[in-house]
Amino acid sequence: MGLVVEKIDAACGAVVRGIDLTKPLSQCAIDAIREAWLKHHVLVFPEQGLNDDDLENFTLCFGPFGDDPFIAPIEGRKHVIAVKRDADEKSPIFAESWHTDWSFQRTPPAGTCLFGIDIPPHGGDTHFANQHLALERMPSELREKLEGKEAIHSARLPYGRQGVYGESDAPVRSMDIRASDDAMAEQRHPIIRKHPETGREGIFGCVGYITGFADMDETESMSLLAELYAWQGREEFVYTHRWVPNMLVMWDNRSVLHKATGGYDGYARLLHRTTIGAR
Repeated sequence: MGLVVEKIDAACGAVVRGIDLTKPLSQCAIDAIREAWLKHHVLVFPEQGLNDDDLENFTLCFGPFGDDPFIAPIEGRKHVIAVKRDADEKSPIFAESWHTDWSFQRTPPAGTCLFGIDIPPHGGDTHFANQHLALERMPSELREKLEGKEAIHSARLPYGRQGVYGESDAPVRSMDIRASDDAMAEQRHPIIRKHPETGREGIFGCVGYITGFADMDETESMSLLAELYAWQGREEFVYTHRWVPNMLVMWDNRSVLHKATGGYDGYARLLHRTTIGAR
């Protein structure tokens, strides 16, 4: 059986079968996966018995490793992060609001790979929101407000010392998050921009990592961000992914927002993550 890509009946996403990711990939297979990734934005690879070497090797097929700030890698690795939650943990669910990974960087990453290891019997879904589709269907009045604007991105709200995952949160969280003054830095990106590989326009980023718009006062910025946020995550743009063990998901941070969900109290959850840097 050769590589087969099956589109998911949702706003984005496809399942990829007929390939063993524990083995070296041919250039033909890499090209086919990249084509599907750019088309569907989220790819799901079920039944893959990956170890961390396999996960890193797969990641490097699609770009260099990205720089992962504020979260320490697992022991013995430089580029693998544990997305974990203990069974009895009471801290807020990690990444429970819409975002695109590390949009506050000067050169944000192209994509993210996430591999399911310990998966609860229920809950823990990941939502993905297609931001090309969100822009294409956006009311003209809202688009006119966004045209030509630069968003100000920063990690201060989640990763500043007083942030959501700041110093007061660290003692009760199983993930090794390192809050820092570095999170106060700012970076500007156009809110509407073309995908660097496909040229397709989309919305880039979301309130949370976006703290305002350049040349707008705070009240006006927050009002526009709230209006945009309500639009970006509408059900018509969303694919809800349900995890099972030994499943790899890769997504395009230039095309989708994503967010985690809870609903698995009393169960431990562990996934390993790598970041695909921009080429």
